[in-house]
Amino acid sequence: MTQTPLLQVKGLKQYFNISTGLFRSTHLKAVDDVSFDINAGETLGLVGESGCGKTTVGRSLMHLYLPTAGEVIFDGEKLAPGPVLDSFRRRAQMVFQDPYSSLNPRMTVGDIVAEPIDVHKLYQSKKERNNRVAELLDLVGLSSEQATRYAHEFSGGQRQRIGIARALASRPEFIVCDEPVSALDVSIQAQVINMLEDLQARLGLTYLFIAHDLSVVKHISNRIAVMYLGRIVEMASSVDLHRNPLHPYTRSLLSAVPVPDPDKARELKRIILKGDVPSPLKVPSGCAFRTRCPDAIPACADSCPLLREVSPGHSVSCIRIPVTGA
Repeated sequence: MTQTPLLQVKGLKQYFNISTGLFRSTHLKAVDDVSFDINAGETLGLVGESGCGKTTVGRSLMHLYLPTAGEVIFDGEKLAPGPVLDSFRRRAQMVFQDPYSSLNPRMTVGDIVAEPIDVHKLYQSKKERNNRVAELLDLVGLSSEQATRYAHEFSGGQRQRIGIARALASRPEFIVCDEPVSALDVSIQAQVINMLEDLQARLGLTYLFIAHDLSVVKHISNRIAVMYLGRIVEMASSVDLHRNPLHPYTRSLLSAVPVPDPDKARELKRIILKGDVPSPLKVPSGCAFRTRCPDAIPACADSCPLLREVSPGHSVSCIRIPVTGA
């Protein structure tokens, strides 16, 4: 029997009105027709260059931004203002990118972690609340004695642990991790990634893991979706995407990943893309990547290619990639 996805995103669009002069404005298409599913207990990695719309996808499906169009379905129910969205906001949480700005400097760590418990009224007594805070801090490798301290007294890695503890407070099933390690030192990144994997195994969590570092995403993700200028251009299992990248943009991203072995690094050929990323205010006609693509042909300008499955579990948005299996 086919497993029903925990989260389904269908045709998600997020447009922002940008002023271009006196009484004139235009749409900035931050996210343009994005669709994907995430199964319970799975991690979907979402990667791409800065400005491609990764964070906006996360914030839009969490309804921190009201989507311009499309559907977000969680556990079989379409999200809409009201009881369904209220329930979703308890069952789904977000870990933000910057551990320095995402924590309130005027609140103690205990109050920061307890905020979802307070908002959703998930305790019967002050003692139960305090015990839950102590349990959450212990879960992320901090001590209950640190609950009375303030965020500025902690290092970046510790602050991100506090943010993760806050996200876990309402006992969520789904967490959007918005570049949770990009602001941390490499040694601390590994600790936080390993902790996220351990928490997923212990608590049965489901992640959307947003990042620009493909090596980090490969380590934690079951499947990976690659974004370019507001659209998903390729999606496959982590192993398949690294072993057999099909889209020219994915191949270029993977060629830029550092290889620790100098001999292997010399053998690999770096794919340098020409030109700059187009402005999302003036997206090229047809395939948005065609202006930088080494394989582009005139037909690429005619229409925007759809994301289609070209082999089992491997989808790509490119008219030059043939279907190889059913």
